[in-house]
Amino acid sequence: MQLSHDTRMKGYVYILASQRNGTIYTGVTRDLPGRLYEHQNQLTPGFTSRYSVKTLVWFEEYDLLVDAIQREKSIKKYPRKWKLNLIEEMNPEWATFRTICMDCELDTERYISRASPDWCRLMEVLTRPYSPSLPGLSR
Repeated sequence: MQLSHDTRMKGYVYILASQRNGTIYTGVTRDLPGRLYEHQNQLTPGFTSRYSVKTLVWFEEYDLLVDAIQREKSIKKYPRKWKLNLIEEMNPEWATFRTICMDCELDTERYISRASPDWCRLMEVLTRPYSPSLPGLSR
């Protein structure tokens, strides 16, 4: 059985980091919560597992997966300094999703005032129920 990718579905480009200004990784997926679960639990051997790169520090959402793939390819061509600036435009404190959720629970008004619309959208995406898909289908 051959699986085809439905290019009409949403896509996400994301950057993970090992720590602030540490090792970074740029990826693309159609299932951001599932992909993050895989990275954080080292379920996929490779770069992120080898260098313990598992903290989400930046992302963009696209209506079409093909647009997300194109953006990922574009970002990967840029120098590291450009990528660091991209992260800091959206997430100047390199806050993790967990930190943002804690801020939201502890102080909703502060969270809303400091969180960008992108981070608010991320919270919606990541708090959706996650059900593991078949291996290799979550990307």
